[in-house]
Amino acid sequence: MTVSILRTADDWWVHTPTGAARIATPATTTGELIADRAAIQAAIGGGETVPVENLDLISPITVPCRVVAQMTNFASHVRDAGMDPKKIPLTFFRKSSGSISGPHDDVVRPAHVRFLDYEAEIGLVMGQETPVGSDITDDTIADYVAGLVITNDISARDLQLPKTQFYESKSYPSFTPTGPTLVLFDAEDWSRFGELRLRLWVNGEVRQDMTVADMIYLPVEALRALTRFQHLSPGDLVLTGTPVGTALSAPPKPVEIISNLLPRATKWRLFFKAQGRNPKYLKSGDVIEIAISTDDGKIDLGRQRTTVRDAR
Repeated sequence: MTVSILRTADDWWVHTPTGAARIATPATTTGELIADRAAIQAAIGGGETVPVENLDLISPITVPCRVVAQMTNFASHVRDAGMDPKKIPLTFFRKSSGSISGPHDDVVRPAHVRFLDYEAEIGLVMGQETPVGSDITDDTIADYVAGLVITNDISARDLQLPKTQFYESKSYPSFTPTGPTLVLFDAEDWSRFGELRLRLWVNGEVRQDMTVADMIYLPVEALRALTRFQHLSPGDLVLTGTPVGTALSAPPKPVEIISNLLPRATKWRLFFKAQGRNPKYLKSGDVIEIAISTDDGKIDLGRQRTTVRDAR
């Protein structure tokens, strides 16, 4: 059965049917909190609770930590980018953990960024030391991954695409809103992972709505590949890709073919001129909401709500 963890500036909490129960723990990091299961269980069975809406929630993922992300990992997103899902390799990139922000914090667009995009993603939160060469299988994944969290992989497309620079374009402060809830999983919960639905709205308009059934590389396969070269620690975060519906979309095939014949600088100048007519890129004042859950609500990662503002 899932357990929902919340975090405020001073405390950790368990979300119970009657409200939020404080966890009596000395843990200051996500990894330490995950290890203190006795305190979590005591809070679940405790008495006093407070209304969740009275809490000023911050990210349940503490920093510093490793943040690793999968690239183009939903078939719908791959097709929208003009590629074949059957030919997409399993690919990773890194983000700075300094990009992690709270579930209700502003997303700050740097002054030099024009084309700011959103990507609703499920974040895997590691629960134990995972050395290079770890044997991660369907039977052992619950031993390695403590739970799931909502993340938004905010992207500066005008930095990412011409420079093929993922690290910079996705690592500015506030570019990984995370939470509100860290949902701890057990082995039984993993059987329903494929039923999770990712939904994202901008100003109330649905932009993304897709289940994990559209995912190309599921967590077991992704983590098995990642840990061939990357050590992971408790509290580290692995983002698992986003479905179709981002602001960025591939140009029609004939346009792409012609543009590839142009000098690189000209190609990108014309591409972003066309993108300038796309109203879906984020603007100051836009409200982004993300919800991830099974359709029956039995597994629910909560609802994230952030507002875009321009850097002052």
